[in-house]
Parts: sequence; structure tokens; C-alpha cells
Amino acid sequence: MSDQFAPAKKAAFTEKLLHWSNQNPRDLAWKATKNPYFIWLSEIILQQTRVEQGTPYYLKFIEQYPTVSDLANALEDEVLKLWEGLGYYSRARNLHFAAKYIHEELNGKFPDQHQDILALKGVGTYTAAAIASFAFDLPHAVVDGNVYRVLSRYFGISTPIDSTAGKKEFAQLAQELLDKKRPADYNQAIMNFGATHCLPKNSKCRICLFSKNCTAFAEKAVANYPVKAKKIKKKYRYFHYLLFNYNDHVWIEKRTGQDIWKGLYQFPVLERNNTSEHFEELKSDYNWRYFFEANEGNFKVKKHSKPYQQTLTHQYIITTFWELDCTKKIELPENKYTYIQRSNIDQYAFPKVIGRYLKEDQLYLF
Repeated sequence: MSDQFAPAKKAAFTEKLLHWSNQNPRDLAWKATKNPYFIWLSEIILQQTRVEQGTPYYLKFIEQYPTVSDLANALEDEVLKLWEGLGYYSRARNLHFAAKYIHEELNGKFPDQHQDILALKGVGTYTAAAIASFAFDLPHAVVDGNVYRVLSRYFGISTPIDSTAGKKEFAQLAQELLDKKRPADYNQAIMNFGATHCLPKNSKCRICLFSKNCTAFAEKAVANYPVKAKKIKKKYRYFHYLLFNYNDHVWIEKRTGQDIWKGLYQFPVLERNNTSEHFEELKSDYNWRYFFEANEGNFKVKKHSKPYQQTLTHQYIITTFWELDCTKKIELPENKYTYIQRSNIDQYAFPKVIGRYLKEDQLYLF
């Protein structure tokens, strides 16, 4: 546990870190604000997202929805469209849900106590601590990937960060190191240090202010920290998207259920256990074969794409796009598709892999 480390070593760490932060300020769009709504937006956007990628989205959101009530009153499709390209879309849905709760149940006032912030949908322990400290100067330490990396290396902690014991140990140590008088400054400092200096790879150890006392550096084992117990095994899924083109229109559907990309749009899809170069192989699909038999001669394959890949946390998604020109407006197997003009396709939020195809292929939009 964290009490094994000398108080002097812990005190020196905090003092040096804050000194480093004063000498190395980081210009972030949300750093100067105390607006809890803006801070909340930035923290949700930056979950699983680099600062460089997330900053333009943050700026778009505060422009489009300057208050939490503005966000609450938006349509989900609008929120997802603005989020398009960031991935992990459950963040956007939870953000919208929580905004509605704040607007309807709290009269638009963002909660100012740690336990109430933590109760918001989509807000975990890290995000609650970040909002509580940055917006309200409450003494709660953040523990994110940067913090795990910095503390595990400096103190030489080999407890896996994805274990119950590890999460408890790091949370306790982080709270002990926190400067209670300057919680926001300390939290920002340790995250910035991990993001810009104590990097996952190619850390700047040779010029690091902690190098004399860093356990991992002394052991020449920086790359071994932090330790993880579990290795995620990813599965492969193969999606074949069918673009039925007729009269400058195409069919799309909204994804529902508890699968990936809930709430986003896609083209009619056949999920199979492999890729395919031949459309005849797709026509035997159990769910679509009767449709293909009934519409024999009503469309022809114009072209098909190379395979596109999108990597998710637990899955590799391999997609192929088939452009099918129709001789008439066909009726698809299920009553769940929307017939839209291709020129209006950019009004809908699609998964990143479909967005890539649309951008690269240009879909000969009209």
C-alpha cells in the first residue's frame, strides 16, 4: 500500500511536480474556465481521445450548445452528428442524457458536490474528481492513464492497474500526494506531465526532474510500467454494406440494440464470417437470400471497395462496400430503412469506417 513510501519522497514529488507545472504551462482551451458545464464537456470528450483531436470538438460543442440546457434541448441525432468521428458514441449519448437530467431535475444548475457529480450518467471516478477539483476546487485526486503511468514508474509499483487491489492502491496514493490547497493545479500538473513528458513510449527520462528518485529509471525498466494483468483478446467481425442506388437516393438505417455504434446510421449490412470478392457469395446469406431471389435483375453490382478496418476496444471491424445500381425503387426485407437523397447524406452520423469510405469515394454525390 502507499504507506510504504517515505513521507519525504511523497512530499518531494508533489513539490517538484507543481514547480515543473509552473515552469511548463500547457495552453488548453478549457484550462482558464471554472464553468463546470464546459469542464464536464471537455472531460467527457477527452475520454479515449487525444487533446489534439478533442479540442476542435470541444469548441464546436460550446459554440453549438453554450449552456447545459441548450444541450438538453438538442435532438440526439444532432448531438451524435456533432460527435461524429470521435468514436465511443456511448459518451455522447450519456452526455445528452445527463444534460437532460440537469436541465429537468436540477433546473439547469450543474451539481457542485463530488457525490452528485459522480451520480451523473457517464461520469466515473476520474471524471468526477476532475470536475470537482477544476470547477469547485474540491480536494479530489484524479487517476487516469497518465497518473497510473507517472506514479507506477516513480514509486516502482508493480500492482496491476487493472486489478481491484491496484485501483485501490493508486487511488489512495494519488489522494495522499494531492496538494489540498491547490487541487486543481496539482491534478492538471500530473496529467500534463504524463501527457507531455512521462510518455508511454520515448519518455524524456534523461531530462526528467524526477530521474534521480524514479524507481523505474533506476531499474532501467521504464517500459515495464504500469503493469497490466489482463490482455484484451479482440475478435474479428466482417460487415458487407449494400448501397442500393436509385434515382439519386440510397437506403440507410439507424443501429439499435446493445451492439456497437448504437444510434448511428449505416447502409443495409450483411455480417458474415469473412471478406468476399464475389457478390454471388453474399446472395446466399440466410437473412437476405429470399430478397435477392425476388429482386433478381432489379439491380446490378457497379463496384465494390477494398476492405476497410476500424479497431475498437474488443473488436476489429472489417468492412466492404458494394455499390448496387437499381432499375427501380426496391423494397428491402425489413421495414426499418429510410430512403434518403445522397446529397443529404452528410446530415446523418455514421461510424468512422463508413465516414472514411464516404470521404474517400466521394459517393459521386449530387
